[in-house]
Amino acid sequence: MRFSYYLPILPSLAWFGRGDIRGNCGFACGLSTAKGNFFQLGKHFYDGAMQAQVSPIVEPRPFLKWAGGKSQLIPQYTPFFPKKYGAYFEPFLGGGAIFFHLRPTPATLIDINPELVNVYRCVRDAVEPLIELLQTHRDRHCQDYYYQMRAWAPDSSLERAARLIYLNKTCFNGLYRENSKGRFNVPMGRYKNPGIFDAEVLLAAAAALRGVTIQLASFEAVLDLAHSQQDFVYFDPPYHPLSATSNFTAYSRYSFKPTDQVRLRDTFAELARRGVQVMLSNSDCEFIRELYQDFHIHTLLAARSINSNAQRRGKITELLITSYGPSSVKP
Repeated sequence: MRFSYYLPILPSLAWFGRGDIRGNCGFACGLSTAKGNFFQLGKHFYDGAMQAQVSPIVEPRPFLKWAGGKSQLIPQYTPFFPKKYGAYFEPFLGGGAIFFHLRPTPATLIDINPELVNVYRCVRDAVEPLIELLQTHRDRHCQDYYYQMRAWAPDSSLERAARLIYLNKTCFNGLYRENSKGRFNVPMGRYKNPGIFDAEVLLAAAAALRGVTIQLASFEAVLDLAHSQQDFVYFDPPYHPLSATSNFTAYSRYSFKPTDQVRLRDTFAELARRGVQVMLSNSDCEFIRELYQDFHIHTLLAARSINSNAQRRGKITELLITSYGPSSVKP
């Protein structure tokens, strides 16, 4: 079942989540009472107490920019989603575009990146204090502050989550990359007014995540969870590189090698054997086509948006693979 989320915001406070007061500390401090009222309104919304619908519909959508994000591909994916399913599982969470589009219930989201899992849990469980911390980051943003935050290793879950969102929205090209020690190492991007956060989007995401299980684990953990044709699993792994310079699997210290692609295929095949409805996206190359030759392979046209050379960003084909045929997909 799909829902639309309404965020009641007073017109006089509508600018509050848009960064118009960055750097104006006196003005911001003078609005502390209004700020409290804003978050109280958000709480009423978040708790499900529907009030006057005075603002546009806020659809849940990704609040992070993530390599390989699927927002732009959803229109092409839609015909291939299963007609019916019960439980939903997504073992490579990333930006969560497919989850936010489908809004399935029940749902289990899985990722091996502890910082990513933490930020989703904080959005789900503590979105209001998270927004307050992000407001501080936005007010203080500058080059020196960015590199201070990049070097900082906070202890609390909320501070870690706010730091990740801040760095994600202000770093070069929105690229998440870690060194071998798990430290974020991307330089600051050249943005005049980076959109560090949108309170409405975060509140809508929090509402969509209510009741969702968010698990820190490898993709193979889904084998313990999905067992029947009532289950739907979507895999969006690090894509197999088309060349030595397009190895996006290096964006995390958890590299994804060809042997891992084989393990993933074996997991896909086992789920399919059980009757689970499985969908997977990956790069369009001979290696992936051979791995999944026993399943349904669909070719889509995607935009390559993350590349150090802007001239190399553009259209490219990629694969969408399903364990089920046309009779099982939406008309």
